[in-house]
Amino acid sequence: MSRGRIPAALLVPALLTAALSLAPIAYLLVRAAEGGLPAVAAVLLRPRTAELALRSLGLAAVVTLACLAVGISLAWLVVRTDLPGRKAWGALAALPLAVPSYVAAYTWVAAFPGISGFWGSALVLTLCVYPYVYLPVAAALSRMDPALEEVALSLGRGRLAVVLRQLRPSAAAGGLLVAMYVLAEFGAVSIMRFDVFTTQIYTAYRASFNRTPAAVLGLVLVLITLVIVLAEGRSRGRAAYALRGAPARRRVTVRAWKAPALAWTGLVAALAVGFPLAGIGYWLAAGSSRGLDAATLVSATLSTLGVSAAGALMTVALAVPVGIIAARYAGRLSRFTEQAAYVGHALPGIVIALSLVFFAVRYAYPLYQRWPLLVLAYAVLFLPAAVGAVRASVLQSPPVLEEVARSLGRGPLGAVRQVTLPLALPGVLAGTALVFLTAMKELPATLLLRPTGMETLATRLWTETGSGSYAAAAPYAALLMLLAAVPGFLLGRRAT
Repeated sequence: MSRGRIPAALLVPALLTAALSLAPIAYLLVRAAEGGLPAVAAVLLRPRTAELALRSLGLAAVVTLACLAVGISLAWLVVRTDLPGRKAWGALAALPLAVPSYVAAYTWVAAFPGISGFWGSALVLTLCVYPYVYLPVAAALSRMDPALEEVALSLGRGRLAVVLRQLRPSAAAGGLLVAMYVLAEFGAVSIMRFDVFTTQIYTAYRASFNRTPAAVLGLVLVLITLVIVLAEGRSRGRAAYALRGAPARRRVTVRAWKAPALAWTGLVAALAVGFPLAGIGYWLAAGSSRGLDAATLVSATLSTLGVSAAGALMTVALAVPVGIIAARYAGRLSRFTEQAAYVGHALPGIVIALSLVFFAVRYAYPLYQRWPLLVLAYAVLFLPAAVGAVRASVLQSPPVLEEVARSLGRGPLGAVRQVTLPLALPGVLAGTALVFLTAMKELPATLLLRPTGMETLATRLWTETGSGSYAAAAPYAALLMLLAAVPGFLLGRRAT
């Protein structure tokens, strides 16, 4: 990493992005201060607060470790072995991103009522979010320079140690996203009846007009997030650079353990994709005799695609300068902009939404109950997915190419535009797809910030399931999964 001066063309938008990400914290501080120090201390010193912290951290730790194991193993089998049908398995491995966690949770609870609680939540969340590890690790494996492995073998070192060292940045970024996702999860844990910070914050907001307890709990959640982000930053090793156009590698044969490998990939696909699809199929069959409101379905679909696409484009535009700075520059400013981007991802969507409502009503009223405010919420919520993808992609592009461009007369911004961005394009596109997929499934922020009269597939699905009309909810769930499956399928095939 360079310790030189960060170009203003990158630093200014990165600082603006950091300010946007930190705005919800300012809201929480204002709300907490309204209650006074005694009220804040009372919330912090309650035994229930410590219990919620342990529950949230325990769930995040278990799901993150499980996702690392599942994601890395699947990526290795799909990219670096001759597993039969590996391209199809690769596409299936990315499809759980198309399954909303609250949909998956309901299908499991409906089939197995006793599965609720900690382990039920851990199972559902692992099956839904392991692609956050699988996709970046698979992309890193596919671009890894095989010459480094051959040199290691010639020196008597194991291939696995070299590969894992090169995968460390991608696996760490994916694991961080998983942890942030779990800390901010609301729908699945609510259905699983497992009380964590997010559910308690939602209850506190709905229970009374006193926002102090919820604000204090939100600040504790932010502090936990910052600790995890700092720990992830310290765990990073030196990144290895992949050479574009590297010669084709010899794939590891799975002849001796083909059956266990196929059984493992098939089991993950069946549990993560097949089971929710079977549940939705049952709902569709149960409601086949009822009429379908086609107009509402079409309107919700168009709204979902429109706001999700706008949110993905804005999020990636904000993430590009942050990701480049994080990958290429060392120092406090670099660490600050990157770590600030991760803060919003750990806050519940309802906190992000209420903070934006607070600022819109007081300082930007024309945005109140307009779709740009919802797009801003998506940007704050899902910025880490884009930043992580951009950063990992830039890290795998040799910085010497940018130095060559500078030696040929290109300025810092010119080198970024003509060298860095083209090389990082796969990561930018992957980040865009990830944000688009996640935005389509976002529920709490969409419920609060959508313009009056606008429905998305997620809000219609939640409304119908909330009233127990599971058959009526089935078409919205099926279409939501179908739309999300298209970019998820393309991501999975591209990773192979």
